[in-house]
Amino acid sequence: MKETIALIDGDSLIYYEMGKATLEEALSSLDGRMHQMFEITHATKYAGFLTEGKCFRYTAAKTQPYKGNRKYGNKPIIFPAIKEYLKQEWNFTSIPELEADDLVSVYHDPLKTVICSPDKDVLYQNKGIHYNYGKAESIVVDENEALTFLWKQMLMGDSTDGIQGIPKVGPKTADTWLEPLLPNEMPEFVLNKYIEKFEYAEGITKFAETFKLVYMLKSRKDVMQETGVLLGDLITYDVEQINEDEWV
Repeated sequence: MKETIALIDGDSLIYYEMGKATLEEALSSLDGRMHQMFEITHATKYAGFLTEGKCFRYTAAKTQPYKGNRKYGNKPIIFPAIKEYLKQEWNFTSIPELEADDLVSVYHDPLKTVICSPDKDVLYQNKGIHYNYGKAESIVVDENEALTFLWKQMLMGDSTDGIQGIPKVGPKTADTWLEPLLPNEMPEFVLNKYIEKFEYAEGITKFAETFKLVYMLKSRKDVMQETGVLLGDLITYDVEQINEDEWV
């Protein structure tokens, strides 16, 4: 039987469930979502990740605060309990200075892992077969699509995370500019657009800053370079063992 590892972004799992009326209802729904993931992706193993504290992007952001446009109210009282449940019952882990989707991206191997997340960044910047558990749909992304999505983000920025990009460049303009280009032509093209907009020195500085903010880390070398963290091997858990335990 082919080994398939589900790599799960746990942050969004919490947000999907924290609005439930009771903790019991939230945990039951979460368990159901986990098993649905395993069934649809045919996963034999899994690894889950969470974000703890602020990641390296908060320090990298100079133009404006990373995610500074978000309004954070008081989280529901069951929020920490759901997070702890993922750690204790489902073995979800975290690494300082890394977001959950960075960890999913770093450990992703298109030949044997399936990314499970509703987050557009990790889904569309990585080639392979992915599963959006927010919409319960599978997504196939090839290498050219993944690279094009990255450079489109570089042009547009990301308003969700408070990342500027090039002002007044939206999806239509970005698509028009990138459509005739090969992926290996896009970095120079986008850099030149930054220089045109901001002039040489500021353009290069803003280009580098935006890249740090939108780029999903892809390797342990990336992690070491951005955070100084030496990332260990991926630790996985057997899906079959979970199913057996439920029948004990």
